[in-house]
Amino acid sequence: MLESPYMLKSGVFLTGWSIFSTCCLHQYHFVAQRMKWTEAQTYCRETYTDLVTIENTEDMNQLINTVSSAGNNSQVWIGLYRVIDWKWSDGYRGSGAEYRDWGSNQPSLGTDKLGVVIVNSRPSWQIHSCTHAHYFVCYNGTQLDPQFVVVNQEMSWFDAQRYCRENFIDLATVRNNTENQQIHNLVLTKDWTWIGLYGDPDSFLYNWSDGSPYSLTTWGDKHSVSGSLRSMMCGVQESNQWTFKSCEERFPFVCYSIPAPVKRWVVKLRMKVQDSSVDLNDPAVKANILKKFQDRLKEQGVSGVTLKWREQPDGKVFHKEGKEEKKKKRKKTEL
Repeated sequence: MLESPYMLKSGVFLTGWSIFSTCCLHQYHFVAQRMKWTEAQTYCRETYTDLVTIENTEDMNQLINTVSSAGNNSQVWIGLYRVIDWKWSDGYRGSGAEYRDWGSNQPSLGTDKLGVVIVNSRPSWQIHSCTHAHYFVCYNGTQLDPQFVVVNQEMSWFDAQRYCRENFIDLATVRNNTENQQIHNLVLTKDWTWIGLYGDPDSFLYNWSDGSPYSLTTWGDKHSVSGSLRSMMCGVQESNQWTFKSCEERFPFVCYSIPAPVKRWVVKLRMKVQDSSVDLNDPAVKANILKKFQDRLKEQGVSGVTLKWREQPDGKVFHKEGKEEKKKKRKKTEL
């Protein structure tokens, strides 16, 4: 029987065993169950990796395809949220500093600095540009024991602040329902009335749930971010638009996961055949060899491995070993 030596010059890919690892794209998972944003965040972190993060156009298209493939045409939670640092004019940060009585139909995000007014129809608050002219409420006394005073002049928020500081203590700080109702009773005949709460859109913090950096400039006008301006609002996606909703609302959502890194080994084989008529480059022969390798791996208890031949530029996997290669091999053996 003749022995005809062949040499595998390209090798076998074993995906899952490795010297080299490759980075994988995030996988998106649509969850139809309606949850609050924080509930959705917890679910994604426990089941996958986190709520979905969008960093580029490819991510956006993948999100849209994931949602549409699930047959969903409504809004879904994504991992974006916004924190607004509202402040009181007099700097108050004690007990009740976080008290709010937001009304409905808040305006969309703008570029102006924003002040808060009390609505005359009920003691609820709205957000207006600080450049608008309204009546306002100052206070005398102390922060913990204020006496509210209504000023019957219409001014911008900044002019009202300066007037209050020059003639009283400051614009009114409202810490609880009692103080809110007191001011409401004083301004029943007024349209809108400034109080001391304000915020600056330039200081609003946009964040992704998984801590990824956020840049609004990535999207331009097409992907504008708008919504109510309360202290913390959470991001929803509908078609290719983002907006913010109260984090207490319930929507389906999209999580993402990171597949385990794909690892790769390239193994060079040197094979001998007993029958010189056998063509190792025949597809059936190559498939049979791979099957034998795969069966051997299973016997060894190895799973999750994919075997694949790597072809040379001429389309072949195996090449007959030449004389020079034989000499080199013989020399190595002697050493």
